Amino acid sequence: MFGYVNIYKPELKMKQYDKYKAYYCGLCRTLKEKYSPLGQVTLSYDMTFLVILLTSLYEDPVRLSRHRCIAHPTKKHPMLQNSISEYVADMNIALTYYHLLDDWQDEKSIIGLTGSTLLKGYYKRIRKEYPRQCKAIEKGLKALRDCEESNEVNIDVVSRCFGEMMAEVFDYKEDLWGEGLRKVGFYLGKFIYIMDAYDDLEEDIKKKQYNPLARMSRDKNFDSKVKAMMTLLLAECTAEFEMLPCLIDVEILRNILYEGVWSKYLNKQKEKGTKKGQ
Repeated sequence: MFGYVNIYKPELKMKQYDKYKAYYCGLCRTLKEKYSPLGQVTLSYDMTFLVILLTSLYEDPVRLSRHRCIAHPTKKHPMLQNSISEYVADMNIALTYYHLLDDWQDEKSIIGLTGSTLLKGYYKRIRKEYPRQCKAIEKGLKALRDCEESNEVNIDVVSRCFGEMMAEVFDYKEDLWGEGLRKVGFYLGKFIYIMDAYDDLEEDIKKKQYNPLARMSRDKNFDSKVKAMMTLLLAECTAEFEMLPCLIDVEILRNILYEGVWSKYLNKQKEKGTKKGQ
């Protein structure tokens, strides 16, 4: 369900793009250092956004290093890491663990069983350190599972489960910025869930799998309604974001929230247009 909160590269300056990559590679490095190469497999653009957001807000000092990796074996690449990278890496593992466990319980996925088994020990340690966030992840994914079992078609109800879960993850310290971060995470989480459902709709219908947008997709103005919902959510999200005193790398954050998050939606529209033209 991740990979939607990305940059829009054409509108970024080269130095901004290079810094974004350094944050991305830094999170990847942190996942490897804390959770072995297995952790690197869980890396996502969405969580890179969270690293940059929290680093900007709390002005947490970053350390620059250069390393080779499997993706870039011939040349060392710059990597930015800090204590927030470690927090986000922990949240990334926790989210991935429960996502894989859910896949095993719901679909008897062998990948889900194998992955959740391998991550279980790590997750237990994370849960001891961050019980609030982990309880929210458990509660949110259980609520989503209940919605699926009851065939809930109200997309607002279903996406709220994911939004509330992400709100807790975004609330890093429960301090004076916590409420603003929770709202950013909540609205962005709802957007991610709806975008994921929209992206998977055709395949889910074909395979007769649960998708809360399936019934709504019969409406004449379905695409317009979905876009309107997501636009409203992002308007709320960006309004909350703009109230946070983020100064460091704010251009990268705005690029993601105002343009990058729409990349997969626009690609989906192009794909639909191509199919209609066939």
